[in-house]
Amino acid sequence: MKQTFFKYDLKTQFNNDNFFVSSSNFNAYKILIDKNFSKNIFLYGPDKSGKTHLGFIWKENNSALLYNNNFTDLLNNKKNVLIDNLFDNLNEEEIFHIINHCKNNNLKLLITSNKKLNNYKFLLKDLSSRLKIFDIASIDLPDDKLLMNLMIKLLNDKQIIIKNTDIFHYILKRVNRSYEKVFLLIENIDKLSMEKKRQLTIPLIKDLI
Repeated sequence: MKQTFFKYDLKTQFNNDNFFVSSSNFNAYKILIDKNFSKNIFLYGPDKSGKTHLGFIWKENNSALLYNNNFTDLLNNKKNVLIDNLFDNLNEEEIFHIINHCKNNNLKLLITSNKKLNNYKFLLKDLSSRLKIFDIASIDLPDDKLLMNLMIKLLNDKQIIIKNTDIFHYILKRVNRSYEKVFLLIENIDKLSMEKKRQLTIPLIKDLI
């Protein structure tokens, strides 16, 4: 086994080549990369499942603007809109007007969320009714193939290369099947590699799972 490690910050690359497709996200991916799909989309997925990544691929493909404290600017432009993580600092009135703006100008709108629409009670009933007519795309819990590639990607992002694949298979048999848990595990592996300053082994990783 050979492991190399360099510590420096890297910006996340939200591009198509950097997005791994498996059975867990294929249906959502297929809808969002279809430039001819003209309906509004509500993309649901668990935390850390790649919603933002997929959303930015859609944004790039559709020359869209990102909603980010720029409500007035969005209404002054006739461009498609991405609303990422709907329930983070939700402003129902602004979202309602953005939906109407897109409808009136024949624009496309993508909203991503880690909550399902049925699990949230909106104060504005008109907003709720408009969201319910969106096409729903979902990212499911990760399968083994996606988990494996997610771990490799996250480790590569941190400049950690593990060539002993037995470590990955060991982790897959024991890790909680959630994106968030995998992200946390890789963060802990990163810290461990810095503390130990030696090759990562199964005994070292065992205590992290």
